[in-house]
Amino acid sequence: MSDVHPLLEKLWNDYAKLNPSAKAIQELLTATGERIVNDHIALRTFRDPKVGIDALARAFLEGGYEAKGEYEFTEKKLYARHYEHADVELPKVFISELKLDECSPALKAKVEELIAEVPEETAKKDDFAVAGRPWKVTWPEYEALAAESEYASWVAAFGFRANHFTIFVNALDTFDSLELLSGFLKDNGYKLNTSGGEIKGTPEVFLEQSSTLADQVEVKFDDGSKHVIPACYYEFAKRYPMPDGKLYQGFVAKSADKIFESTNRK
Repeated sequence: MSDVHPLLEKLWNDYAKLNPSAKAIQELLTATGERIVNDHIALRTFRDPKVGIDALARAFLEGGYEAKGEYEFTEKKLYARHYEHADVELPKVFISELKLDECSPALKAKVEELIAEVPEETAKKDDFAVAGRPWKVTWPEYEALAAESEYASWVAAFGFRANHFTIFVNALDTFDSLELLSGFLKDNGYKLNTSGGEIKGTPEVFLEQSSTLADQVEVKFDDGSKHVIPACYYEFAKRYPMPDGKLYQGFVAKSADKIFESTNRK
């Protein structure tokens, strides 16, 4: 079994660099005496044997992770799977992929062009999950993808990296509810994703989630132009015990569907 810690650290460092709000929020909470525990990391990709979920999951499986829940997002044409490690201190990993066969022929053709540019050796590396953008994409191509799928345009622009990390709210002392934490974040100037409500989920489905809106970052495209677009966001999850007394470890598709929209341009 390989050591997955270096990959997790690399994912965090890349994410924090692209999403300075995450580090600032951590420092804000740490200053109140909190210890930050990461609930899960999310990755995005396209359904294709070369770069799909199985390709991204390989290094995690070799590091001791096991596949658990599966999720369908019909409207967004996404499929996802989450992975857990026997070491409960390690975050869950949530990987989603865009089902290209359900997209328009134009989008499918463009994405297949991008995937063809990914070197075989890149897709087989242990740190493939943090490879960044391994293809060329222009601003008009990004906009054309975004018109059909915000998800597709995000992956085209940012490639392979953590889309978000997630604070495990149960591990916080001062903030025992998402309402309290959300109020604190808003008081400190952070904007939250209100799609489907500020807090998605309920104790009845054993999971509540909220998130910031993605940081706006300047991205250089391969036509030489630079544009400010949404990058990554920070999520917050509170888990509730199931009837058997065990804390729910899965995800709720209806809630996650709205969380995806934290990176939408509108």
